[in-house]
Amino acid sequence: MPPHDGLAAVTRVSFDDLARVPAQRLARLLLERAAEDPTLLGRLYETVDRRGGPSELPAHAIIGDSPAMRRISALLGRFGQTDEPVLITGESGTGKELLARAIHDGSARARGPFVAVNCAAIPAGLVASELFGHEKGAFTGAATRNLGQIETANGGTLFLDEIGDMPIDLQAHLLRFLQEGQIRRLGGRDIINLNVRIVSATNVRLAQAISEGRFREDLYYRLNVLTLPVPPLRERREDIAQLAYHFLRIAARDFNRPVERFTPDAMAALRRYRWPGNVRELMSVVRRAVVVGDGAAIDTSGLIGLEDAPAAPPISAVAPRPGSAEERLILVNALDRTDENITSTAGALNVSRVTLYRMLRRHGIVLKRGLSVPPIGRDEAAARG
Repeated sequence: MPPHDGLAAVTRVSFDDLARVPAQRLARLLLERAAEDPTLLGRLYETVDRRGGPSELPAHAIIGDSPAMRRISALLGRFGQTDEPVLITGESGTGKELLARAIHDGSARARGPFVAVNCAAIPAGLVASELFGHEKGAFTGAATRNLGQIETANGGTLFLDEIGDMPIDLQAHLLRFLQEGQIRRLGGRDIINLNVRIVSATNVRLAQAISEGRFREDLYYRLNVLTLPVPPLRERREDIAQLAYHFLRIAARDFNRPVERFTPDAMAALRRYRWPGNVRELMSVVRRAVVVGDGAAIDTSGLIGLEDAPAAPPISAVAPRPGSAEERLILVNALDRTDENITSTAGALNVSRVTLYRMLRRHGIVLKRGLSVPPIGRDEAAARG
């Protein structure tokens, strides 16, 4: 049977029509059927190969067909039409740098440089020089002029990862650049005009950092013109199979291993796991499985580490003492995951909206949109008499 006949049966599209189906449509058809059998995803890649297309999506491709990823894709399209700063929020390992690159690639700056800087990875004493550059003799060891990352990104996009870890004294300089588009190298006198778009990311709650004096409020509002919240992988399990096959194909090529698919039990294990390390952890697990496994299929024995990880209890199962630090932590984490959507947060905590408002007032939490004193619902007002 011709190879496309099998895929035609899988997708319920006739062989004659299949030749005219765009690759993107084939992907969607197969994803719809993947709910019945996740191993069908492997056939998509085989078909793309036989049709003369790329053997896999680019390593930096945006993967996922869940409602959350569709919303993110829609926002990426809109963000590419403007030059305003973007703040990407989400847990570590959710792919924030990948999304920053997608914003750059979809903008008018795509032909310009994309420069990524991890603010947490640079020693505090070197951050100023790294970002703004320095002139020869600016400090001991400065033997030559050095262009900073902001200047290197001129005409393109500068991605500031872990922006919450930027030293407080340098935040004023970054704010001045955002407002005026100008910098001065360390040890220099000349004002340098630059055209750079700033995309930043953080896995910490900046509102809390502001209250603790670790982050400037004026800089926060300047960075947070556009916000892109990225949900953790455990909240978009529909994407796990597609991501896993994407990483499998890349690993099989990198390690020259004849691995093509996951067994149903292995895919079920991937979907059950909570992925505290998010997409980055999934990639590591799949690459390890490709290396240690034998044969064409990855089974549960190759998924090293998943069986040892305790499953975290759902939020609804936790009943901390009202007003306790534990309750505040759970509340803050839920607000982060839902981007402070009241209805979604109440659902995640398994409480009513009225109870959620009581919790916010109890802990003095101010939401990003300025709801410092949450309103009292009708039922709560009636209860007060």
